[in-house]
Amino acid sequence: MKNAQSQRGKIWKGSMAFASAVLGGFMLVAGASNAKAADWDDHPRDRQVRYTEWRAHEAAERFGYNSREARYWRHENHEAREREQHFRHEYREHRERYDRDRDRY
Repeated sequence: MKNAQSQRGKIWKGSMAFASAVLGGFMLVAGASNAKAADWDDHPRDRQVRYTEWRAHEAAERFGYNSREARYWRHENHEAREREQHFRHEYREHRERYDRDRDRY
């Protein structure tokens, strides 16, 4: 009787170890597939710049470089670039102020 119980215990421990290894492997492979550092390219302002560049290019191809539509989208692209540059400048100034204040303590 004791041998049968110890054998069942060994089988149970072995199956639990196998299940844990399988689950751990699955979590390792599927867990952090989308982890990445934040990048400026993912910012909505950068997407706006890319979109206006594309629209300006398409308008120039379709209507001509000096058409009203192409001039409009080049202007929108210029404004989107200015907004992005302003945002990055403000972000850097905020970070510098924050870092300066944090260094005091």
